[in-house]
Parts: sequence; C-alpha cells; structure tokens
Amino acid sequence: MRKVLIIFLLLVCFKVSARQSEIRGRVVDSTGQALPGVSIAAPNGRQLASTDDKGQYVISGTATYRSLVFSFVGYTTREVLVKDASLVTLYTAWQANESVVVIGYGKARKSDVTGAVSSVKAADLLAQPVTNALEGLQGRVAGVDISLNSGAPGGLASVVIRGIGSINSSTNPLYIVDGVALENIQFLNPYDIQNVEVLKDASAAAIYGARGSNGVILITTKRGGDKRGTTVSYDASVSIGKLAREISVLNSTQWLDVLRKGMANNPKWGAAPRTLDLSDRRLFNADGSPIYNTNWQEASTRTAISNNHQLSIQTKGENSATGVFFNYSYNQGIMLNSDLRRFNVRLTHDATINKWLDFGINAMINYTKENEVQPTTGSNTPTRTMIEMPSIFPVKFPDGSWVNNQVSPTFAFLDAAENPAKVLESQTRLNTRTQLFGNTFFNFHITKDLDFKTQLGVDFQDVLYDYYSPSTLLNLSADEKGVASITSEQYRYWQQENYLTYHKKFRGGHQLNVVAGASWQERIDRNVQGSSQYFADDYYRQYNLGAGAQPQSPVSSYDKWAINSYFARVGYNWNDKYLLTLTERIDGSSRFGAANKYGSFPSVGAGWIVSKESFMQAVPAINFLKLRASYGVTGNTEIGSYQSLSTIGSSTTLINGARVGTANVQRFPNPDLKWEKTAQTDIGFEMQLLHNRISIEADYYYKKTTDLLLNKPLPQSTGFSGVLSNIGSVSNKGVDIAITSHNIETQRFSWTSTLTANYNKNTVLKLGANNEDIFPGPYWGPVTDGFTILRVGQSMGSLWGYERMGTWSTDDVAKQLAQNPSFPYKPGEERESTNKRILGKNTPDWTGSFSNTFRYGNWSLLVDLQYATGAKIVQAFLFSSEDRTGYSNSLTTVLDAWTPQHQNTAIQELRFAPDAGQSARFDSHWVADGSFLRGRNIVLSYALSNNVLSALKIKRARFYVSAQNLFVLTSSSYKGYDPQSVSWNSAGGPPFGQNIEFYQYPKPRTFTLGLNVGF
Repeated sequence: MRKVLIIFLLLVCFKVSARQSEIRGRVVDSTGQALPGVSIAAPNGRQLASTDDKGQYVISGTATYRSLVFSFVGYTTREVLVKDASLVTLYTAWQANESVVVIGYGKARKSDVTGAVSSVKAADLLAQPVTNALEGLQGRVAGVDISLNSGAPGGLASVVIRGIGSINSSTNPLYIVDGVALENIQFLNPYDIQNVEVLKDASAAAIYGARGSNGVILITTKRGGDKRGTTVSYDASVSIGKLAREISVLNSTQWLDVLRKGMANNPKWGAAPRTLDLSDRRLFNADGSPIYNTNWQEASTRTAISNNHQLSIQTKGENSATGVFFNYSYNQGIMLNSDLRRFNVRLTHDATINKWLDFGINAMINYTKENEVQPTTGSNTPTRTMIEMPSIFPVKFPDGSWVNNQVSPTFAFLDAAENPAKVLESQTRLNTRTQLFGNTFFNFHITKDLDFKTQLGVDFQDVLYDYYSPSTLLNLSADEKGVASITSEQYRYWQQENYLTYHKKFRGGHQLNVVAGASWQERIDRNVQGSSQYFADDYYRQYNLGAGAQPQSPVSSYDKWAINSYFARVGYNWNDKYLLTLTERIDGSSRFGAANKYGSFPSVGAGWIVSKESFMQAVPAINFLKLRASYGVTGNTEIGSYQSLSTIGSSTTLINGARVGTANVQRFPNPDLKWEKTAQTDIGFEMQLLHNRISIEADYYYKKTTDLLLNKPLPQSTGFSGVLSNIGSVSNKGVDIAITSHNIETQRFSWTSTLTANYNKNTVLKLGANNEDIFPGPYWGPVTDGFTILRVGQSMGSLWGYERMGTWSTDDVAKQLAQNPSFPYKPGEERESTNKRILGKNTPDWTGSFSNTFRYGNWSLLVDLQYATGAKIVQAFLFSSEDRTGYSNSLTTVLDAWTPQHQNTAIQELRFAPDAGQSARFDSHWVADGSFLRGRNIVLSYALSNNVLSALKIKRARFYVSAQNLFVLTSSSYKGYDPQSVSWNSAGGPPFGQNIEFYQYPKPRTFTLGLNVGF
C-alpha cells in the first residue's frame, strides 16, 4: 500500500510539473487583433518563442521562470507573470518617429520628414462610428479646423488648414486618395481608409505646387492582406438619432399675448387700432383659448434610425494580394424625408509579376442616393418654418387635411407659409450620384536603388438632380401649379503621372532619396437641365416634363481645365541626425492668363535629431527630440475656368416679332491673371519624454498669401464693372500643438490622453492700389451690403454692422426731442451706434480637442471633447424671429421686450409689423459668442477574450456602444441649434459665410450599437 501511495504522489507531481512546463497563450493589440512575430523571452534575455500568424505561442520548460517578456517592433515591451500570460495585450509604442507616413509620391519614416506632417490611422479614425471621412478626422490633427456645418446626411463640411488664405478661390485642401485627386470627399466610404496624412506646411505640400496652398490631405485605402492567407472582417452598426436641443419659441398662449400687445401699440406708430379675431372654431374654443399648441420642431423631425455594414475580404498569396470591400450605409436624417444611402464596392489587386515589375489596380464604384432638405436660406424653407410657424395651427385637421398659416382668413396678415411637415413629405429633392474612381500602376525596378512608376487615375461622376414641388404647396409652387426639373451633371477627371524614385545608402551614414517626374491632369464638367411648370395634376411629378403647360428653356454648360506639371524632391539624411529636403514643382494651368501659364513652387526643409547627439545621453528624460524648419511656396488655382479670357454669353431677343439668338461679350480679358501664391515658414519640434510616456509635437507657422484674386473696378466706358486681377495679400500666423500622454500603463489598466490646440491670427495686408474696404458678403435682403468686411489690418471674415447700445428710454427720447424736434426714434426702439464698426470675426482664435482613452482588461472607454473660442456667430434669424412680430412666431426672448415699466433691455418694444412695420438692422445684438465645448464622442467597447475567440473560431470580436454630440455647452447669447453652422456657403466657396446662420439643419444626438469581427 505504501508503494502504491508513493507512485500515486509521483504521478500527481509529474502531472503538475508537466502542466507547469508548458504554457500556451495569445498576443493581441489594443483592438484585439492578433500580433504575429511577437518575441517572447525570459527575464534574463533568453529567447523562448515567437507568436504564429494567429498570435498564438507555445513554450516548454517555463517552470523555472516566474514571468515572461513580450516585445514587438512598434509596441511597448511588457513583462507578464506566467500565470497571466494566456492572453497578453501589447500597446502601440509611443515612438511615432519610427512609424512610416505617406508623403507626396512616396513614403518616409516620420523621423526623416522635415515638414509638418500629421498622421491618423484607421483605428483612430474609426474609433467612433462615422458616416464620412471628415467626421472621423475632426479634432484629430492640430492645425486643421473641420466644421460639420449641417446635421443633414451628406451635409457640407468646411475644412480650413492653418487659416483662410483666399477671397475668391476655394479654401478647401487638396484631397489625394491613393495618389488620385478626389472632389467629393464627404461621400468616400470611411471604412475603406487605412490611414490619413495631412501635409500642413510648404515643405510637405510644395510637391503639389499650384494646388497645395490650402494644405493637402493624403488618404491611403486598405488593400490586400499583408500576411499569407485570407482575412475576413465584418463591421456593422445601428444608430438612433434625435434632435439634440430645441430652439425656444412661443407657445400658442404666449404668441397670442404678444400679438395683442403689439396691436395695442399700433397708434404709437401711426397705425389704426386692431384686435385679434379668435372666432375660427377650428382653431379656438368658445372662450378664445387656442385648441392647438403644436411643436413644429417636433412635427418636422423624427427619431432617425441608421445602419452601416462593411464586409472586407483580404488575401495574400506568394506573389499577389487582393482585397474586396463591400459597404452599405443608410443614414437617416432627423428631418422628415431626408436620408442618404451609399452602396460602395472596391477591388484592389497587387502583384509581383517578376523581380523587376510590380503591378497594382484599385477600382471603386460608389453609388449614393440622397433625399435632401432645401439647404438655401430665406423663403419658406422647412428649416425656417418649423421655427416660425405659429403653434396655434395643427399639422392636420381631424379630417386629415393639411394646414398652413393661411387656412384662416382672420390670420391672413401672416407671412404666407406652408406647413413644414407637408413640404418635407411632398417635395422631391433627390440627388443620385454614380462614381467610378481608382487607379492602376506599373512599378519598374530598374536597379535595386532605382524605380520607375507610371500610373493612371480617374474620377468619373454622374450626378442626377430630381426636383418636384407639387401644386399644393403655398408660396412655393402653388402659383406655378407645380414645378419640376431634372439636372444631369457629368464630371470626367483623369490624371497620368510618371516618376522615378532613387534611394541609396552610402558609406559614412549618407542616405539619398530622390523623386522626379511629370504629371498631366484634365477635368471636364458638362451640365444640362430641363424644367417645366403648370401641370394639370401631380401625377407625373418630375418624370414627364412634357406634361407641364409651360416648359422652360433648356440650360446647359461645359467647363474644361487642364494642368501640366513637373516635380522633383531630394531628401538627404546623414547619420539619421541631419536632414535636408529640397522640393520643386512647375505647374502650368489652363485657368490662367497667356502671360502666366506656368509657375514655380520651390521649398526647402531641414531637420536635426538632437536626441541622437552624444551630449543628449546625459539627459535621460528626453527619449527623442527633433527640430525642424521649412520654407516654401505653394499655389491656389481653384477659380472658375476661363476667368482670364473675354467670354461670350448668349441670350434671345425679339426682332420683327420673332425670337432670335444673340451674343454679347461678358468678361473683360486679363492675360496677366495668375494663381494666388502662399509663402510659408514653419518652425517646429517633435519630442518624447519620460520613457516615451509623453509625446509633444508643436509648430509655429507664418503664411503670407500674395496675388489675391479680386475684382478690380474698371471705368464705365469699358462696358464692364470690373476685371478679375491679382491685387491683394493676407497673412496667417499661428501655433499647432499636439500632446499625447500615457498617464497610466499597467497590466490591466491604462489611461491615455491627447490634447490638440490650434491658434491662428489672420490679417489682411493689402487690397488693391488704395487698400479700400471690400464687402465680400454674404448678401441678404435685409443686409444689403453684406455681413462682413475686408479691411487692411483686420481679419478676413470680420463682421460689419452697428453696435446696439440697448433701447431708447422715455427720458432719453425726451432729451433728444428737446434738442432736435425731428429726432426719428421713439421710446422702445433699438439704440445703435451712428456708424458701422467691426463686431468681431466669424473664425475662432483657438480650436482643438481633448480625448481620453481608458482601458481595463478587455474594456475600453473613449471620451472625446471638442472646443473652440474667439469666434462670433451672426444669428441672422433674429431679423424675423425677434425684431418683428405679427408675421410669424417668435423666440421666447421677446417676452423680455421693452415696456414703459421695463426699459433696461436690448429687446425692442413689441409692435405689430403687418401694420406698424419693423425696425431691424444688422447690429451687435444679432452677434453671439461662438465659444463652445462639445461632448463629441463617448465610446464604450469590449473585446472578446482569447478563450471565447478560440471557442468561436474567430480571430477578433469587439462590441461597442457610443454617444455622439452628447452635449454642447455654448454661451448664453447663442440661441440656435449648434454653434458650428453656415447658411450662405457653397461647396468649395470662400468661407465668409461661416458662423453666419439663418436657421440650419440641426445636428442630431446619436446613439450607436456596433460590432467589429474578424475571421
């Protein structure tokens, strides 16, 4: 028995020893993705194993080791107890200087770059659910101010890199996707993106010459697999969006009371007395109380339910790699009948044909259907009428008939407006886009150091705009018995580029990287429109224009431009410490005058990696330090075609009773017209401290844009009012700062913070020969000379109006009348400065973001905040929602209006505008502080553990819930939906309308549930 017991104990010990002598585990990154090739060593440095393609490892003989050391290039080395080593997560090393970034016509180590280049990876871009690439990029890059100006699906965004530098040209950056210029970036599938690089200074952007002055955003999309085998990924999400906040308007009782008080003041303004007639029993009870109290913002909006699905299949063989990507996205807008559907298919294939030739192709088909809400201002658009429609009217009467504000003759004095819910439900505003985008290339390896690449890229787009406004819509299309139009627009863009790349390492630590090539680009835009009106009924809508009794004359247009370029860049590196980059591009554009077809755009950049000097070894707190400086010139060609030519316009006239075609000269020629040039100086540094726990990147820049394009006045004897000329200049100077701090990093918990801060000061330096003020708009009926002024010494986008100093009191008016019997103002009217003055500017001083990522085990929490200070907002909607009553509903601010007993207020005395008119001019009362703090994204995610993944036979799985636009803290003076908005801007136009709003499509508060899984 004793022998049996001894044998049994020995077997138990052997089994325990056997279990301890072998350990299995898996290594993943912070997103749960397997990491192959991770080195696993003993604490004494002895190499034990490495992970396979699935991130798994097996080690024998570990009984004598208490812990293991896991290391992988680009990731933080971790020492983990053996008992906790079944699942090990490695986090990205904070040595961003060793990462590879995309630059113009090539790639480079971040440490070798002498220009201001910021990189955003897909994991950060898609850290929260996004519907477009700009939404994911917002707040990620210092120096880049992205304003999502509309909550509409496919809504317009404004992107400004290091300040506004143009008056008549576009301020949008140049977007390059896989080497091909792309226009409609808002429709690109963000889930196709691998990484984004932003070229901010001239040293980085000069390689794009005449199109680079507004900065360049380089987008690299996903391709085939990067390791042998096949990887399948599926990403899905469903979102619920709600109106984040309501504008405070009068309810039915308050509105009727305001009308009564305004009517009671009629005699003061020389108008006949008037009383309210509340006899319409469809709207009022017998005692005169209103039956309805409609919330028109609620009636015109909805709970929006959206979803997104992305399927990616990536394979890699011995000599080729293929990627196939499918995306379906349905983004439902919170306003009725507004949505955007996107169908996207993309195919990539890269092949090594032989040792001297590589081939690649990237083809994308993008199809979108967008039901939009009318984006223009003024008139009776739903974005306006859902605020100004009086709440006494219901959406529909009990019999199901729609209601507008002219349904009762006793309220005929109202500004005739249609029911916003009816407009949204019955109008057709359908935009259908079909896009073929992509490129193909051959890369010839001439020698081991010299490559020749030739590539062809295309962007073909067909856009169809369908519009129909029924015959039943009051003050919109009822008088025309229905209005229909169909517009077809075709874009055809191609570019062909050939360039050599030479990379050589020499003895003595010298490295040389040279790129030289040529580029050809051409774009043709064709547009044709047909329209008709006066339909017998609404049956055909826009599908049969011939059914309209009054077809309109067809309209068509044709536009073409081309650019021919030659470029070169030389990069020199000595001992990985001393860096020099020289760039030159020569561009010739058809858009400019015969005397200035070609222009030169040079740049130079230098860098010094100080941390590699021997004297820095005595400063262990600094792990990496690079100083860099650059200077260069870039250009802006983004003006209309044919601006330098004398163009001919056509029209018709009656001669002898017959209509005949005529032609007339429309533009005065300017053969000296050339592009705007921006010279930029940049001084910056990149630093990592305290064992790479803190990363800092900061830049100071000074940009001076000359040859600004302005319309120079001409003598009337010429027959023209002006000619487009290069007669202005503007400067932008500022600071970009990005700080990342790894505050806590333990085995189970980590906390990382990132702060970006951007300061910009914009100054107009010159305006023509005499530096005369210019009023660039935007223009609006009540503000005939526009909201902004261009004045030397001031910021572009400076607001121009009167200063409101309150309201005229009874005593003040009496004193004025004693001195001047013809004094024009009455007590209770707005009191303003005598002359106009600058009331601030619509661009911020500081913008940025502050994001924090917390990880505990498999859980992760992202809290992302956005902020801006220094900008002003023009609330132009106060013209009709506060400065007058009687035509429509008003904001609740009118409840603080002037009365003889309450004279210390800026709100004018109530007056019934249909009888007594109104006093309303653009003044400082319309201007609000535009500072804000936004809870942009909060994302909570969970990645499945290794054991669960193994059981499910999948590589990774992540679930998340998120809240976007959770809150916005604004100044008390701001009354609108969102402080980032614009009502007078068009795609690609100068952003003088930024932060000037006459109502807007509100941004939703969105909650999302999502899944990322890989097989």
